[in-house]
Amino acid sequence: MRRNAFAAAFASLIAAFAPAHAAPAAGPAPADFRPVDAANTVVIDTNQGRVVVELYPLIAPQSVARIETLARQHFYDGQTFFRVIDGFMDQTGDPTNTGQGASTLPNLPAEFDFRYTPGRDVSEVSAIPEGMVGFVGALPVVGQPDAMADLTADGKVRAFALFCPGVIGMARAEAPDSGNSQFFLMRAENLGLNEKYTAFGRVIAGEDVVRKIKTGDPVADPRDVMATVRVLADMPPDSRPSLEILDTSSAYFRSVAAAARAAKKDAFDPCALDIPVRPGGGAAG
Repeated sequence: MRRNAFAAAFASLIAAFAPAHAAPAAGPAPADFRPVDAANTVVIDTNQGRVVVELYPLIAPQSVARIETLARQHFYDGQTFFRVIDGFMDQTGDPTNTGQGASTLPNLPAEFDFRYTPGRDVSEVSAIPEGMVGFVGALPVVGQPDAMADLTADGKVRAFALFCPGVIGMARAEAPDSGNSQFFLMRAENLGLNEKYTAFGRVIAGEDVVRKIKTGDPVADPRDVMATVRVLADMPPDSRPSLEILDTSSAYFRSVAAAARAAKKDAFDPCALDIPVRPGGGAAG
């Protein structure tokens, strides 16, 4: 993985963070929440409980499409978590449960970074010397300064996602373009994965379940299993979870982020910002 000066500077900027943050005294209003994106959310039912993961095509469109395709083929049903490292991640999605297997679909290109239109695609919450910190849905990202858009042919700038707790990443072999069906769920923050692996979504409910999965490298039998993996929009209405998540583009969330930035200063860590989820009246998409 390339590790440019931009990424290295940001990693050093937040390395000293402690896991507490300030927040406005008043809580969010109902209007500060949005329905989850049902068309780009997967529901993973495991023997340890349910995990709901919202996916972000803006960041990694091919990886998102692959997970949704395989979920619709029931490819993941019954597969186990075969490599689980406490304080790191839970890996699954291999039909052979060895770390060597894959689907019959072609391998995916690396999607380690993405391009976006400033002021439209990303909710900026803080400026840093190298650019900005923002969110795509529940997933923190770091982007170039907006002014860079004036120098690009498409009017867009570059950004990459952060491997925070709950982030879903595409597993791969040594070659960057070797992702296929295996994925992992982060049990803890690990910025060393930034720009080395494709991040394409984040757990919005069930992060406690992610940390309950049996550990081992490899995991000894009996392994924890994914009973089913479904796209939320495809689930029958009577069994479909209805959730709303705090909108990271809302004024309330920006005020929370600003308070945390003021309290932590150079140790501000967007991974630590709370993004609550609550039962809702429906799901977008």
